[in-house]
Amino acid sequence: MKFMKLGSKPDAFQSDAADVKYVVSDLATDVVVHVGGVKFYLHKFPLLSKSSKLQRLVLKATEEGTDEVHINDLPGGAKTFEICAKFCYGMVVTLSPHNVVATRCAAEYLEMTEDMEKGNLIFKIEVFINSSILRSWKDSIIVLQSTKAMLPWSEELKVVGRCIDAIASKTSVDPANVTWSYSHNSKKGVACAEIVESTGKESLAPKDWWVEDLCELDVDLYKRVMVAIKSKGRMSPELIGEALKAYAVRWLPDSYDALVAEDYMRRNQCLVETIVWLLPSDRSSGCSCRFLLKLLKVVILVGAGEHVKEELMRRISFQLHKATVKDLLLPAVSPNDGTYDAQLVHNLVQRFVARTALSHSGGFIEKSDEKMIELNFGQESTLSVGELVDGYLSEVASDPDLSLSTFVELATAVPEAARPVHDGLYYAVDAYLKEHQDISKADKKKICSLVDVKKLSTDASMHATQNDRLLLRLVVQSRSRRIFNKLWSTKGQGEHGGKGSETSGSSQSPPLSAKPTEVKPSPLPPLRSRRYSVS
Repeated sequence: MKFMKLGSKPDAFQSDAADVKYVVSDLATDVVVHVGGVKFYLHKFPLLSKSSKLQRLVLKATEEGTDEVHINDLPGGAKTFEICAKFCYGMVVTLSPHNVVATRCAAEYLEMTEDMEKGNLIFKIEVFINSSILRSWKDSIIVLQSTKAMLPWSEELKVVGRCIDAIASKTSVDPANVTWSYSHNSKKGVACAEIVESTGKESLAPKDWWVEDLCELDVDLYKRVMVAIKSKGRMSPELIGEALKAYAVRWLPDSYDALVAEDYMRRNQCLVETIVWLLPSDRSSGCSCRFLLKLLKVVILVGAGEHVKEELMRRISFQLHKATVKDLLLPAVSPNDGTYDAQLVHNLVQRFVARTALSHSGGFIEKSDEKMIELNFGQESTLSVGELVDGYLSEVASDPDLSLSTFVELATAVPEAARPVHDGLYYAVDAYLKEHQDISKADKKKICSLVDVKKLSTDASMHATQNDRLLLRLVVQSRSRRIFNKLWSTKGQGEHGGKGSETSGSSQSPPLSAKPTEVKPSPLPPLRSRRYSVS
């Protein structure tokens, strides 16, 4: 941290009480200055020689027959006035990143310019800011944070803008020029960084060395710094996304109660809206699907703007195939809609499927700001979304408020090519029937018709033959398929000298029980993909 000492005389200010300060001197004081409830008993000459504002105030007081001056709107109040007064007396004062902004604003208010005296306070502070503060990474951040309490003075004096520009420029320096150390004095023991001249040695500083430090900024200042960083065009979308994720983790509460608390609701709305607004312009990169879905969950809970929700859904649709079931468990807005917002998930799937179709029709491109994004969804992505939908349906099927129409719409939202095996869908249907046992026969027929028994594995087919929740037709079809597989397997063994072909071997099923009603259905096997696990 940088410091600047001004003056050489010893500090002669003393206090009689918390609200009375005076200068120890052989000369009697001849003016009383009231600032923020504190009385300063001072001498006119040192003050008037450096402050044009005080000259006018004292002159006016003299004309009114009094030696008291009142200043009610001085930036920084009594504390900064004391610094300015000591400077007028030539006493030692120390400027630091913590008090330099308030002192600069107070000096401007008191008009301590070069017209009054060469080397006046404004000039010396400007030298300190430009030659020391703005060259230091840590000090620039401290000063920027302190400018908020001094608005609008700090903005008009361009202290805010200069700090933002200095910080943004430093984020893109070569990491080899960044010292990287851990300090026990730093908050939470995090790493401390500072810009230095290159030493020619390999640096341990990562490319994202600046991310955590910026998390200490208030959201409005953070937004302006990130805009400046992005405007320079030197930062990758991945680093921008990482910075936004770190800021979200730092400031957005984890618990539901803290997130929707009335006292903080508006703050959290502002936070998430700002983060979404700052997302990289390239919608297909920069941020993980999991992070985008977490933001979407926050947007829903805090009631952020509809345009924010729409922007997130558009971005998520580019990489829905990378999501997990847990990521998609988004809360429903209305209690009447159930626990989870299956309609919103249906919307996301529809967008993904539409983009996939356009991609396959000839390299569809979408404009994003001033860049063009080429859509490229392979068969693997489509299969992933198919498994994702089946896994999601299995998870939400136990929600008693999930309507049949919503279940069917989501199940049929993916194309047939996305679901070559119907095991996941079958288990989802079974879970729904288990929870919704009072649905009509027509509705049961409708939901059971979603499953193609020809696309069930041997294990799923065995489970279906013993499942009394299914329609009799589906059970009969499953049993018929098992018998056919068995006959085909036997025929294959006879033709090949007892050695089954690959086809017959893979489809071979154990014999049916003599008493199928007494055989309990086997436990539902896990989904064939581990994609739904959260790392």
